[in-house]
Amino acid sequence: MKTVIVTGGIGSGKSAVCACLKKRGVPVYDCDARVRGLYGRRPSLVSQLEIALGTPLKGADGRLDKARLAALIFSDPHARETLEGIVYPILLKDIRRWQQRQTAPWGALESAVILSKPVFDGVADGVVLVEAPEEVRMARVMRRDGLEREAVKGRIRSQEIPREKADVIILNDGTPQALSEAVERVFFDKNSYISKLICKV
Repeated sequence: MKTVIVTGGIGSGKSAVCACLKKRGVPVYDCDARVRGLYGRRPSLVSQLEIALGTPLKGADGRLDKARLAALIFSDPHARETLEGIVYPILLKDIRRWQQRQTAPWGALESAVILSKPVFDGVADGVVLVEAPEEVRMARVMRRDGLEREAVKGRIRSQEIPREKADVIILNDGTPQALSEAVERVFFDKNSYISKLICKV
């Protein structure tokens, strides 16, 4: 199966692009959602992270406190690197299993950070980068997540998006309809770069 990475910083609209693809029947692997699933299915993973990071991460219910973990990794680069060294190899195996199970000719892999992490090199065949002006992104995230401006700014700064690795860039600074039309052009126009890539035998 051909795989196209759909990436972009927080608030750029990569999830909206993937929602358009799902409506068209394209299988989508959401890295963030799958990692959350790993935490839920593997309690030992959370315990391993607590030991490695030297701090409690479980809430009163014994499950991972996602807000606590997010606050830690977005404010402490060393903690983020430690977590990635433990979680990303497990995630890569999960991605490979997902790819092997698919019967569709191609699928999408949604992730904000995958391009900047060498462990994932070679996992996909093409890259679509979704971009939006920083002020637009900040407004979207503040409205969606209820975060303060400085917290959103910190998350934006923590994400490295190597723009030079993108095959195609979608600018998402308009209406949902405009984004949907851009998705159609990029992925489903038979003359587009991505369409030719995923149809290549």
